[in-house]
Amino acid sequence: MNALILAGSRPGAPDPVAEAEGVSHKSLVDIAGKPMLAHVVAALRDAGISRIAVSANDAAVRALALELGCEVLATGTGPSASVAIGLEALGAPLLVTTSDHALLKGVWVRDFLNDTPQASDVAMLLARREAIEAAMPGSRRTYLRFADGHWSGCNLFLLATPNARLAIDTWKMVEADRKRPWRIAARLGIGMLLGYALGRLTLSAAIARLGRRIGVTASLVPARDGLAAVDVDKPSDLADARAILASA
Repeated sequence: MNALILAGSRPGAPDPVAEAEGVSHKSLVDIAGKPMLAHVVAALRDAGISRIAVSANDAAVRALALELGCEVLATGTGPSASVAIGLEALGAPLLVTTSDHALLKGVWVRDFLNDTPQASDVAMLLARREAIEAAMPGSRRTYLRFADGHWSGCNLFLLATPNARLAIDTWKMVEADRKRPWRIAARLGIGMLLGYALGRLTLSAAIARLGRRIGVTASLVPARDGLAAVDVDKPSDLADARAILASA
């Protein structure tokens, strides 16, 4: 099992966390005495993963990754393109996460791998709204609303087999429509769109159907800990992460 950490810089407006902290990239922000990227690397190593690569285009992030004993890979035009580069370099099975997953724990990674159905080519960890709110009352997340609950992504993905490469182009589509789930349902056909409109479509069924359409077995894996969905997208998230890690 190898791992890829996505730490690319997107064009456009400066990242609000990096800007507020006066650094070139938010993965360099100090939390509990070490850079955010170091927390992610430590969690992956705690999960038993020794070969870790960081996809980054910021010089300071690349230098830090090398200091942490990681390989450094080029970034693509977006997260999915960077994953394609990582899969080519590292092979499958490949665990993918992000550099702003400051609260990541090794036990979450182990649970995710253990809970993923054995036949899966691709799996993704998502947390139910009630689990997130129980773990962190008042947290504001973006939720996908389906018949089997309201879900938020946990920035943990498993490309379990070489066949997972077929899912990368679809990943681009999901990136674009992640806040408009009805559009994802529409791509699956009129029956799926109608099921979503009537509140009958489950997210697990939608993911499985999407996988079948592109020739992979795709699985939704529910997170055991709602904190797994809490990443650092904005300064308020950073304050929360610092408070949680300070009390750990």
